[in-house]
Amino acid sequence: MGPLLIIVLIIWLLSGIGLILFVLLHSGKGTGLSDIIAGSVYSNTTGTSIVEKNLDRITIVLAVVFFLTLLILMLIYPQGTVATGA
Repeated sequence: MGPLLIIVLIIWLLSGIGLILFVLLHSGKGTGLSDIIAGSVYSNTTGTSIVEKNLDRITIVLAVVFFLTLLILMLIYPQGTVATGA
């Protein structure tokens, strides 16, 4: 494995874990981890809070990074090119 492949795999792994965490932080139907963590920041009159907007932005960025690194990995190793260690 080359250093570029290792870097892409690390970015892919970290973005996948981050994506899972930030999706779980989103509030569902009124309750969620984001309500527990930053419940005092929310305002009932403004619809979407600043915290939710930032969570949305971070989640979208992580999803794009995850998707792009997945495409890069698909280009580096097309189907059937990974050698087995026998």
